Amino acid sequence: MNKNPGIYGKKLGCTQLFKEDGTVQRVTVIEAGPVVVVGKRTEEKDGYTALVLGLGERKEKHTTKPVAGMYKKANQTPKRVLKELRCKPEFGAKFEVGQTVALNEIFEVGQYVDARGTTRGRGFTGVMRRWNFAGGVGSHGTHEYFRHGGSIGTNMTPGRTLPNLKMSGHYGDETVSVLNLKVARIDADKHLLMIEGAVPGAKNGTVLIRHAVKRVGDRAKYRPPVVQGKKGK
Repeated sequence: MNKNPGIYGKKLGCTQLFKEDGTVQRVTVIEAGPVVVVGKRTEEKDGYTALVLGLGERKEKHTTKPVAGMYKKANQTPKRVLKELRCKPEFGAKFEVGQTVALNEIFEVGQYVDARGTTRGRGFTGVMRRWNFAGGVGSHGTHEYFRHGGSIGTNMTPGRTLPNLKMSGHYGDETVSVLNLKVARIDADKHLLMIEGAVPGAKNGTVLIRHAVKRVGDRAKYRPPVVQGKKGK
């Protein structure tokens, strides 16, 4: 299980930054705060270590009484987003209940992070949009099969539809993770985290940003060897 340090936030959208040399840097802006520690899970009491984080404010009349009692016990106001983040014991020991998590205490500019979010739901779609099928031919007497998926089984043997075939259905609205994105800028006062590249999810969606679980340097050993003296090889 991933226990790297991280934080939850809200995706505001995409913009661009200009470096000192004039180059443009495309970034996604994440509003990660103010994130407050509402509760803690410890090995002695719960069997695991985690931080219960709250993001945004929620009206008390829209909060159920059991949940409102939990907030009252923690001496906190109801939060719109309540998430539990697994972590290592040494990381959880840095924070107390009621403390605001600062971005500059978790991330630094230039480091690599992993982003996880929920993609936009696209409803019921066909195989061409969902699975990028080519579709049927448009000539030779074809009728009403231009966007069909083709054969889904055989005739006599085994005489049934084969399992795990790509068909039309519900597309989108699934959890997607993008690995090894670089932190471009951190604005701790405004609780803004700017990440180079695209972060999955729609605007105002909740995303999870964590330290990269796979180091970028590990990918170097999978690159093909460079042949000296041969351009383009």
